[in-house]
Amino acid sequence: MLQNIFRVVKCGEPFTVQSTKAEGGQVQKKFIHLQELGGKYSNQYVATLLGNAASCVFHPGDVIVASLRAGVSEYNEKLYQDILVVDFHKI
Repeated sequence: MLQNIFRVVKCGEPFTVQSTKAEGGQVQKKFIHLQELGGKYSNQYVATLLGNAASCVFHPGDVIVASLRAGVSEYNEKLYQDILVVDFHKI
């Protein structure tokens, strides 16, 4: 798990996806593009916000402290990496 201070590069719009784990069978999802503070060539991540976190509004340039969790899954003999925002606080 990675916890760091990030700057929001851009943020997508929330959308609904089917989920067998959610009570209503659907969950809100949104993608957010984050960059570590430090400079033009600092590490960048595209992460996923799920549930109530997906309804939060972020603008380019916002500074947040976030915990990211990375996971790897296999589908059709290909590996995919998912980055999930576990917790965040706006500064």
